[in-house]
Amino acid sequence: MKKNIKKVVLAYSGGLDTSVILKWLQDEYGAEVITFTADVGQGEEVEPARAKAIACGIKPENIFVLDIQEEFVRDFVYPMFRANAIYEGEYLLGTSIARPLIAKKQIEIAKKMGADAVSHGATGKGNDQVRFELGYLGLNPDIKVIAPWREWDLNSREKLLDYAKKHGIDIDQKHLDKHGNPTTSPYSMDANLLHISYEGLHLENPMNEPEANMWLWTTDPTDAPDTPEYITISYKSGDPYKLNGDILSPATMLRTLNDYGNKHGIGRIDIVENRYVGMKARGCYETPGGTIMLKAHRAIESLCLDREEAHLKDELMPRYAKLIYNGFWYSSEREMLQKAIDETQKFVQGDVRLKLYKGSVQVVGRQSDMSLYSKDHSTFEADDVYDQKDAQGFIRLNALRLMIKGQKRGNK
Repeated sequence: MKKNIKKVVLAYSGGLDTSVILKWLQDEYGAEVITFTADVGQGEEVEPARAKAIACGIKPENIFVLDIQEEFVRDFVYPMFRANAIYEGEYLLGTSIARPLIAKKQIEIAKKMGADAVSHGATGKGNDQVRFELGYLGLNPDIKVIAPWREWDLNSREKLLDYAKKHGIDIDQKHLDKHGNPTTSPYSMDANLLHISYEGLHLENPMNEPEANMWLWTTDPTDAPDTPEYITISYKSGDPYKLNGDILSPATMLRTLNDYGNKHGIGRIDIVENRYVGMKARGCYETPGGTIMLKAHRAIESLCLDREEAHLKDELMPRYAKLIYNGFWYSSEREMLQKAIDETQKFVQGDVRLKLYKGSVQVVGRQSDMSLYSKDHSTFEADDVYDQKDAQGFIRLNALRLMIKGQKRGNK
C-alpha cells in the first residue's frame, strides 16, 4: 500500500505529533505531502505552520492555511446547539464538532490537488481517529487513509521527542492564556473557538483536582468580578444573531460570548466520559461562550416551543449528541434528526436576558412575539378564559387505568 500512495493531505497543526508525522510520511511512504492547517479559532497563530512546513521541504503551493471560523460556527456549532446537544449530561462536544469540518476541508483539498490519501494525527486510543475517518469515508468512499499512530512504533511522547530531535524538527508549541499571552502546557490539549480541553498527566488520576494554573481561558470563579453583568441575546430561527442589540456574525458572536464567559469564570467542567473506542477518559474543558449560548437557547425555546414538541426534542437530543461524539456527522440519521430539529426552530425567536456572575449563568428574562406563554391562562389571579372545573374530568380520565388496576390487584 505504501508504494501506491502518491499524494497525501495531512491535517497539520505544526505541533509535535503532526510535525513528526509529516517527516514520517515523507520517509515511510515517499509520497508528496500536502499540509492543511485549519484556523478554527484555537487561540494561537496558525501562520507559523506554513514556515514549519516549508522548513520540512513542502512546496508553497502544497501548503493550505485556511480561516474556517465562520463556517465552523455557522454550519456546525449552530446546528448542534439548535438541538441543545450535550453528551452524557455535561460535555458540550467542543472537540467532536470540529472534526467533521476539518475532514471536509481535507477531502476538498485532496480533490483539488489530485491526492489519493489523507492523514491525521489522532492516536489509536482516542475518538478523533474515528471522527476523522468516518468523515473522510462518508465524503469520499475511495480515499485512502493513513493513520500513523496505528502503524508506527512511536507510541509515547518520549519517542516522539527523540524522533523530532534526531530529524531536527521544531516542536515549539504555544497556546494563549486568558490574557492573550503565549504559554506552554504539558497537557494533551485541543482548542477551537468553542472550547479548550485538557487530558493526561496529573489528570489521569480521577481523584486529583485540576491544578489552578492548568486553566488557560477562564478566570477562577472565586476571582471573577464581584459585580454581576447583564447581557441580552436575540434569536432568529433558533440561532443567536444579536448581542446587546448589535448584529454579529456567528464567529464574532461566539468569540464575544467567550470574552464574557472568560471574564466571569463560566464554562469549566471536569468529567469522566465514555469514549467510543471503549475506555473511560478523564478530561477537563472550558466552554465559556457555548455554555452561555446553550442556556439562552433553552430559555427562548421555553417560550416558543409547544410542550410535546419540546419534550420530544429533548428525548432525541441524547441520540443526536451521541452521533456527534461518535463521529457520525455525515450519517443519514444525523441529517434526518437535523431536519426535524430545524423544523422546530422556525418560530424560535426573541430576546433572552442573562446574568453572569462568578461561574454561573442565570436567565433573568425572556420575550418573544411568537411566545406560547399566556398570562391570561397561567395567572394565579381571577381569569375568564380557564374553567378550573375542567381539571376534574382530565384527572379522572388519566386516573382511570390506575383505579382499575387498584381494584383488580388490591392496591389501596
